[in-house]
Amino acid sequence: MFLKILSHPVFMGLDFHMPMIVDLSHPLIMLEGENGSGKSTLLHSIYRALRAENVEGFSYRLDKPEGLDWPKVLLFDAELHNPRMQSEMFKDDPAMREFIDTASHGQVMLSMFKDLFPTLPTGTVLLLDEPEMALSASNQRRTLKMLKELVDQKDFRIVAATHSPVLIGAAETYVINLDRHINRNLIPTDQGIQGASTIQ
Repeated sequence: MFLKILSHPVFMGLDFHMPMIVDLSHPLIMLEGENGSGKSTLLHSIYRALRAENVEGFSYRLDKPEGLDWPKVLLFDAELHNPRMQSEMFKDDPAMREFIDTASHGQVMLSMFKDLFPTLPTGTVLLLDEPEMALSASNQRRTLKMLKELVDQKDFRIVAATHSPVLIGAAETYVINLDRHINRNLIPTDQGIQGASTIQ
């Protein structure tokens, strides 16, 4: 399954050559790159493409197997969707409200992986923006284990924009590096010209 981004105002501003082709056939993908390299933009682009949304300035083609659909596509931004900043949502659930008010940021984030994500339908596409936020290295390893279980046991497809060496370095993850415009897990045979994307 490939997402072909034909035009995008941000990526064109970052001097990516269009079309930008992203391999989404792997079940557990990490988007790696420096701040401002386009990780979150690509994650949001994947979200809009999977939901068949039309956005001004964003032109794409999603090549996927015929008949393949997803029961749910969820974009979770660890900063924007932090439950600790939205505790009023749990006013009818005193136990959850107490947990959110007393637990650390990392504990709340870990609970999302442990308690919330597994309740999503089988076959969900889960898009995560910096899921390691506020998590220690040991808890990042726990979340990696949980993500692999979601893939293996519930047939999830997961894409995460991350800076975490734990997530990026795991043997099970397929890494797309936006700094070099290449996929790190492919043997580079052609680095391309300056400003050109060689993501395969």
